This record gives sequence, C-alpha cells and structure tokens, in this order.
Amino acid sequence: MKSVITTGKTIEDAVLAAAIQLAVQRDKLDIEVLEEPVKGLFGVFGGKDAKIRATVFQSMGDTAQGFLSELFDKMNLEAKVDVTETDDVISIHVSGPKMGILIGHRGATLDAVQYLTSLAVNRDSDKYKRVIVDTENYRKKREETLIKLARRLAHKVHKTRKKVVLEPMNPFERRVIHSTLQKDPYVVTHSEGDEPYRKVVITLK
Repeated sequence: MKSVITTGKTIEDAVLAAAIQLAVQRDKLDIEVLEEPVKGLFGVFGGKDAKIRATVFQSMGDTAQGFLSELFDKMNLEAKVDVTETDDVISIHVSGPKMGILIGHRGATLDAVQYLTSLAVNRDSDKYKRVIVDTENYRKKREETLIKLARRLAHKVHKTRKKVVLEPMNPFERRVIHSTLQKDPYVVTHSEGDEPYRKVVITLK
C-alpha cells in the first residue's frame, strides 16, 4: 500500500497535501498523526507544523479489481472491470471483445475466475464477502436456461415415473434446480456425488 509523510500548518492541511501527492480522494486515506501542530509565540516564533502519515486505504472491491486486472493481463485478455461493492457482496461485471474465452465451456472458466477472486478478496479480511463475476449477462441467461430445464425434466419424471440424473453442476446451478422445483407437487430433488462431479437427481414424490 502506498503511504507518504506530509506536514502542514494544521492536520487537515497535511492531509490535503497527502491526498494531492497520492492522487486520491480524502476518504481513501488512513491517517496517522505523528506530530500535533504547535502554535508559536505570538503566532509567529517557535511554531511547529503538523506531521501525518497517510496510507491509501484499499477496499475489498479495490483488491478484486486489482487482482482481475493482473489476471487478465497474464491471460492476454482485453477486458474492462467494473466493480460494485456493498456490505456483503462484491459484484463484478467484465466487458471486452472476447468474453467467450472468459466464460469457457458452460461457464467453467468464469466460475474458476470467480472462485480465485473470492480467495484473493477474503484471504486477509475478517469479514467474508460474496464475490460474483459475470460477463455478457451470462449468469442470468444460464439461470433462465436451468429453470426451463428443471421444469421440463420435472414434467418428464411425472409422466414417465422414472428418476432423472442431471449432468454434474456447480453449487450455483444446483441451487437453481433445487429452488425451481422446491414446491413442485409431483417431484423432489436431491444431490449425489462429490465435487466437482456432484449431480442433481429428480425423483417422483
């Protein structure tokens, strides 16, 4: 993290000098007062300026942005990273000319990038934040596809009275299937197997 030591007639003057020097907003700085200002005799003689150490504060969202920018650079992937951060979630939207590479087969690469970003963000933090990485609205489209699939397969199980075992899915995709059929009057769902080959099974009630 970047830090500087600055001085000023007042603490706020020293902070302003640090903000200018570091080229960041005041609220992005952690301030440590090293020396309080001392007024001189008659306001002129023997005075002493305030001295502070200012350190650029990096939010978890900033960490995510930095991590992904470095990762995409190593992947030779031209991408713009937009981060929205709340108290519990960091939502990241990635845009660029070749986002198919980032998505990968059925979102596998995107899931891997999301997992690695979550590790980087939460590694040194006392508070856990969920990280969501998306591009080209892939996750929303995938969710809609899975909802339709779940309903179609539930109808098939009801009609044939035979269970259906889906292909291995990640936790997010399995949750969509379970949630969609949670209140279905004819079928129930459960998961079988170990990660990363865990599957959803749809059976008749």
